[in-house]
Order: sequence, then C-alpha cells, then structure tokens
Amino acid sequence: MAGMPYGLQSMLKDGHKHMSGLDEAVIKNVEACKQLSKITRTSLGPNGMNKMVINHLDKLFVTSDAAVIVRELEVAHPAAKLLVMAAQAQEQEIGDGTNLVVTFGGELLGNAEELIRDGLHPSEIIEGYEKALEQTWKWLEELVIQGSETLNIRDKAAVAERLKGTLSSKQFGYEELLAKTCAEACIDVCPKNQLNFNVDNVRVSKIIGSSLHENEVVQGMVIRRDVEGTVKHVKDAKVAVFGCAVDTASTETKGTIIINNASDLESYSKGEEQKMEEYVKMIADSGAKVVVSGQSFGEMALHFIERYGLMAIKMPSKFELRRFCRATNAVGLIKLARPAADELGYVSQIDVKEIGGTKCVVVQQNDKTSRVATVVLRGSTENVMDDIERAVDDGVNAFKALTKDSRTLPAGGATEIELAHRLAAYGRKQTGLDQYAIEKFSKSLEVVPRTLAENAGLNATDVVYNLYAAHAAGETKAGVDVSAESQWVDLAAKESVADVFLVKWWALKLAVEAVCTVLRVDQIIMAKQAGGPKHAPGDED
Repeated sequence: MAGMPYGLQSMLKDGHKHMSGLDEAVIKNVEACKQLSKITRTSLGPNGMNKMVINHLDKLFVTSDAAVIVRELEVAHPAAKLLVMAAQAQEQEIGDGTNLVVTFGGELLGNAEELIRDGLHPSEIIEGYEKALEQTWKWLEELVIQGSETLNIRDKAAVAERLKGTLSSKQFGYEELLAKTCAEACIDVCPKNQLNFNVDNVRVSKIIGSSLHENEVVQGMVIRRDVEGTVKHVKDAKVAVFGCAVDTASTETKGTIIINNASDLESYSKGEEQKMEEYVKMIADSGAKVVVSGQSFGEMALHFIERYGLMAIKMPSKFELRRFCRATNAVGLIKLARPAADELGYVSQIDVKEIGGTKCVVVQQNDKTSRVATVVLRGSTENVMDDIERAVDDGVNAFKALTKDSRTLPAGGATEIELAHRLAAYGRKQTGLDQYAIEKFSKSLEVVPRTLAENAGLNATDVVYNLYAAHAAGETKAGVDVSAESQWVDLAAKESVADVFLVKWWALKLAVEAVCTVLRVDQIIMAKQAGGPKHAPGDED
C-alpha cells in the first residue's frame, strides 16, 4: 500500500501528461498561438511574403494564403489547433480573411498574456474582450461605405470593383484582371435567386504556358483530355451521359461456354456484335450526338459509335461527370439503355481545341443555359497557377458573400484604426477591471495597419501615428496606401478598394471566440498515447 499512487496518478495510466496553472497551461497555450500568428502575419496584405511549405507527402506549396499554410503545416499543439479551427471555419463560411483571424487572434492572446502577468484573471480578460467585440459590431454598421448596400449583382463592372480588395491581397498587380475574370464567371452562373449561388459552379482549368493575360472564361466546361473517336466537333447536339462503361456486358459470376466448332465461335462473336450495335443504335435513335461515359469505351463500342457518327467523351472523375450533367442538364444513366427524351442533355457546341500544347474538350453553352462556368488559367509553372487558382477561389467566395450582403468597409486598415480609436475612448469610461482588456483589444486592432506597413517596407510606427491623427480629425476612411511613395496615409475610397463587410464581421467573431476558448483553459491533461513503445533514433531492435 505504501507504493500506491495517489491523486491524478491513481486515476490515469502511466505515461499521461498533466499541466496546470497559469505558467504551465495558460502561458504555454498563448505562446503556441503567438508562434502560429507570427508565421502567417508576414503574409498579410498585398505585399505579404510567400511561405514555402512542404507537407507530409513532400508536396511543395509556395503561397501567401494563410488557409493553405495552416492546413498543410498540420499543427499539433492543442491550443494552436483552436486558432487553426477558427481559420478553417472562416474559410468554410466566407472563403477569405483567414489570415486576419490568425493574426488578430495571436495579437489578442499576446496582449492578454501581459494582463495575466500583471495579475488579471483570465475570466476578467474574457469579459472585457467580449464587451469590446459587442461594441465593434455596433460600430461596424456605422462604418459601412454609403451606397455599397445597393450593389447590382448582375453588373460586371460594379462587381469587379468590389472584388478588387479581396484579390489585391492575393495577387497584387493582377487584381483588376482577375476581378474581371471572376465577376464574369460568377455572374454567368448566378441563378435568378442570387442567394442560391453555388461556388462549385465556377471551375478552374489550369494549362501551363503563356501568361496570366491569356485567361478566359468559358460558359460551360473545359476537360483536359481528347475525345475517344474521330468526331472532334458537334453543334446544337443532344447528349447521353452514362455512369457505367460503354462496353459489352460481362456477367457478375463466372460462366463457362463450350464451343465445339468454328461456326459456334462465329455465331457467339456475331451475337456479341449485334447486341453492341443494338445499344449504340438505340442511343443514336434517341437523337443523341454525344456519348459521355464515366468509365471506359470498349473497342467494339467505339467501332459502332464511329459508324453512327457519334462523339465519344470519357470522363473518369465522377465529380466532373456530375458537373457535366449540371452544365448540360442531362441525367446520368447507370446502365446501357436507350435514354428517354427528358434524360438527354443539350449542348450548344463541343470542340477539341489545343491550348498550350494540351488537347482539351471545350463544352460551350451559348444561350446562358449552362449552370457551370470554367476559368481557363494560364501561367509559367504549376506553383504559380496553384496560387492564382486560390486567388480566383477567394474571389468567387467573396462574390458569394456579396450575394448575401453587399455592404463594404474602408480597406487598408482604416476600419481597424477607427474601431481602435473609438474603443480606446470607450475603455477609459469603464469602471471595472475589464477596461484594461478593452484597451488591449483596441491596441490589438492596430496589428492590421502596422503589419500592412511593415510588409510594404514602411515605418510602421509613423504610419500608425499618422493614421490615428487622420482619424482623430474625422477622416474615417484613411488607411495604409502601400502603393504611394510620398505619403503613407490615403483615403482608401480614392482607390475604390474596399473590404467585404461579412469577411470582417466573421473574422472578428471567430478570432475572439477562439481566443476566449484558449484563455478559459487552465489545465492540459493528455492521456497515454496508443501504440507500442517508440524507439529513440539510433536504437537497435
């Protein structure tokens, strides 16, 4: 009995870890989140630096997109994981603003650490942060740029202007070009009820070669492969889509056929041929000129498809097949049979084109009936095109946010400095201990203009000072102008670059929620890991 463990030791298996108290749990958690924030912070804004991330599969990513960085890093620390989850929630909800969540969250925790060391309890800091968040939400409504709520979502020029702010932080210098491309693709597939807009309807096809200026939007689909037969062009055609292979049917169970002589063999082969011809003739009789298969085309099937002058397209990806059905309004059939009239799709034109040495099947709808649009991206390397694809994806998600709420806010850190300016005055009026947390919240908001200035090579202290002076004088739209050589402060409205209201709203909400969750943790208990003993490097078996 003397050697019996007591307390937590008696409850958990040997090999568990337990950390508690401010120094062991809270401060360590805050430190991990600060380190994560430090990684993504230098990638914020149009002058953000790229990160070279090599994931566990040895795949290389060169990007400034925080969503990709935090996803591919595979963060193991439980507290830092909470911040990653908040960034992923932002990516799923809005598709943009992930860097703001991580950077602002890390700054909030860094300032909270100072208060904890000064003797404040985490619950008092949480209360102050939540009160400050409530106040910022109210002020955000007041800071909305006048007239931004009346956006015509079908106006390509107006939509492109709104998307420039989102795209300039990803591909600085190409934002105008990409904004036009994204606006065109999104408006082409936007349904009558704009709230039903689906981001999956805008596809990206990356083809190496040429430059970004050769991008184009296709109303329909671009499939990076050649057709199976010799028919390379059809116009105003009906389409039959099969999820199964277009081939002779084989039985599910093994069977034995006894062939006694040559005539038996000949009649067996002929029967197979007749059956295949019957299937292809049924498809041709239904009025279809194009046959699409999700699996493969048999040699015999192709022979008869050629004889009846049909086009054959193989599409191994079931997701692409589903999108093709959506683009042509066809119904995918699960067995080889004559398609009914309402199961056939329609396509204005299908051509085989060579783009940059790559044979592509271009499916086009000319009468705006397609529910899928494809952005054909050109670029010098795979990594460059991957990064442009992520920028287009952010642009499409920003369009989706605009369909829900078209309001915008001043960009370039103007919104954050105005909120910080108002919060500092609000915090001084509070009588409880939460005033210190509110003051730190307002100081944390400075991280956006400060980081934008640092990443642009400007003197961050001077920039923030000038911004505060401008906002105190009533210039609520004054933000960091990274392109100006002689001045650091400019009216963001002059450049017509604005931030989408929903992006900012969700980023503040998710960052504060993640921070409050981390601050509420006062113990970390890790059970013994599953699996056998792990050998140290160099140990012999």
